[in-house]
Amino acid sequence: MFINGIAHYVPGDRVPNSYFKAVNGLDDEWIFSRTGIRTRSKANDAENTNTMALEAAKKLQETLPYSLATVDLIVTGTYSPHDTVATASHVAQRHFQAGEARCLTVSSACSSLINALEIAEGYFASGKATRALVMASEHNTAYCRENCPQSGHLWGDGAIAMAVSNRPAGARDARVASIYTRGLGHVGKADVAVHLRPLLDGISMPEGRDVFVNACHYMIDALDRVAAARGKTIADLAFIAPHQANQRIINAIARQADIPAERMLSNIEELGNTGCPSCGIALSQNVHRVKPGDLVALTVFGGGYSCGAALFEFL
Repeated sequence: MFINGIAHYVPGDRVPNSYFKAVNGLDDEWIFSRTGIRTRSKANDAENTNTMALEAAKKLQETLPYSLATVDLIVTGTYSPHDTVATASHVAQRHFQAGEARCLTVSSACSSLINALEIAEGYFASGKATRALVMASEHNTAYCRENCPQSGHLWGDGAIAMAVSNRPAGARDARVASIYTRGLGHVGKADVAVHLRPLLDGISMPEGRDVFVNACHYMIDALDRVAAARGKTIADLAFIAPHQANQRIINAIARQADIPAERMLSNIEELGNTGCPSCGIALSQNVHRVKPGDLVALTVFGGGYSCGAALFEFL
């Protein structure tokens, strides 16, 4: 399986830390020292999960050597849907007139992008698809409670789109060398650590310490597994794009796995936690730095819990 193209969309609006002083009592330096966030992206009133995914897909089409009308599978990852029936996958199918495509949405919290890629891998392996549009999009600011002192200041919005097929198609392709995902609902405080109950309240993270400890452990474990599947180690990776949950988590992973800081791709200072597309956005923003032959990995941890990683070999 090959990545034929990648593109991202991030709303233009930014909310600075200073905004939250009057909202939940937290000041700029307190937020930054504990999260690494200075500003976060925020969708405007005309934007939502579906529109952001579509904007990322439109940018993808601009550089893709084939039409997205020819895809036979569209998979979107999200835990913050705009519409649980007419999903981003259906919106993209209509826009690109991909009439033969299967359309589905997957949710595994912040692991959802990796799960979406793995679903595409499964369709390809079964012979039921040959080209896929894989997207991830989160409208966190529509669901969060800004006055929540535990997590109201964390969230940003954004989307990622990837063109995936069973063969190379251009000069900047990447082979998907291995994918690993795992549910972790039995671990720690998984059932209560993070939740989003739309009819009751917004996104909440009452057990942030438990999230921190398990995220550090399992994101490294997932990296080890995808690297080992190809006879490699974490030391062989040119870049790692981790889930952008917290800069302290990213720093801890780098320290524990002995990864130079410059190889860890991060955008959390500007964008905040953009959820499941965050690792893909970080890669898309930095793909110009990747050289032929480089191994690049995404690694994620999702509330609930779950983890995953994907290893790409750039051609």
